Amino acid sequence: MLARREHSAFELRRKLNQKNMIDSEIEAVIARLQNEGLLSDQRYAESYIHMRKNKGYGPLRIEQELRERGVAECDYKSHLYAVDIDWSIVLQAAYDKKYGDRACPNYQDKTKRMRYLQYRGFALDKIRDLFK
Repeated sequence: MLARREHSAFELRRKLNQKNMIDSEIEAVIARLQNEGLLSDQRYAESYIHMRKNKGYGPLRIEQELRERGVAECDYKSHLYAVDIDWSIVLQAAYDKKYGDRACPNYQDKTKRMRYLQYRGFALDKIRDLFK
């Protein structure tokens, strides 16, 4: 499983449970993989953030998805808000991909676009800055 992509310990535990492994065996395997450096929630978080950012998702959505995948906040927080990630550029790219250079004809269309960007995980203040 780890040869294809990074997994969080939570994901790996769930997948091994589905294969009807005993809980004590699962915990032993996960501990061994973590000790050998083959399983790392921090490395998984970095990979996941990079992948989702490139697909046009914002930090709020990515953070929620990582929590759902059982990754601890200390494992992803530093990378999610790292200095080398400019979320305003990601926001602009997501907007351009969806709407291109089409004008925003009315208030209803503007709110629809704003809701879309919020759904993608961008903060409302950053979205408002985009529309100024």
